[in-house]
Amino acid sequence: MNDRILIIEDEIKTAESIQKGLQEYHYSVDCAFDGKKGLELALTAGYSLIISDIIMPNMNGIDLCSTLRKSGIQSPILMLTALGTIDDKVIGFEAGADDYLVKPFEFKELLARVRALLKRPFFSNNTKNMLCFAGMELDMDTKSVHRENEHIQLTAREFALMEYFVKNPGRVISKTEIAEKVWSINFDTGTNVIEVYVNYLRNKIDKKFTKKLIHTVHGFGYILKESE
Repeated sequence: MNDRILIIEDEIKTAESIQKGLQEYHYSVDCAFDGKKGLELALTAGYSLIISDIIMPNMNGIDLCSTLRKSGIQSPILMLTALGTIDDKVIGFEAGADDYLVKPFEFKELLARVRALLKRPFFSNNTKNMLCFAGMELDMDTKSVHRENEHIQLTAREFALMEYFVKNPGRVISKTEIAEKVWSINFDTGTNVIEVYVNYLRNKIDKKFTKKLIHTVHGFGYILKESE
C-alpha cells in the first residue's frame, strides 16, 4: 500500500496510537505534534491524506487547512476535534476540510473515514473539464462557476456540492447520499449541515435569477432542474 498519511496532533499519545493503528493496516504514517511542523511536512512531503486536530499550539487546524488549500495542496483533510457543533463543522468545511470526526471516537470509525477519503477521486484528467446545465458552467480545472456569463464565487465545499448536483440533474438526491458522496461521511440525522450548504448555494446560484435550479422535494431531498 503506497498511501502516505500525516497525523498532526499535539496529544502525543493520541497521535502515536492512531499512527500505530494505521501502520497495522500497512499505511505509511508520519506524525507532527504542532500546527507549524505539520504545515511544513504537509507542504513538502506529498501525503495522500492529512489527519489534523483543530486546537494545537503554533497554528490551529483551521488556519493550517486554509493555508494548505491556498498553497494548492489538494490532499484530503480529516479534522479531529472535541468541538462538534454545526458552526464548528461549517468553519472546518469552509477552510477546506473534507471530513470531520469528533473526539472521542473508535479507531474503526477513523479507519472507515480514512479508507473512504483515500478512495475518493480528487483529481480529474478530463481535457474537456467543463460541466454545463441550464446556462450554468462549472470549470473543473479552475473551479470557477458562471451562470448566464456572470461569475459566481463558491467555496470548495459549495463547489463540490454544486458539481454533484450538475452530475445528477433531474434526479432526487437524498441528504444521506450527499453526505456519503460529497462529504464521504455517514449521515447524522441530528445535523443540518447539508441544509446550510444547500441554502448557501441557493443564495449564490438562484437568488438573482428568474429560473430556479435547486429545488426541495419534501421528505426526500433535493433535485436540480430548470423551472420558472
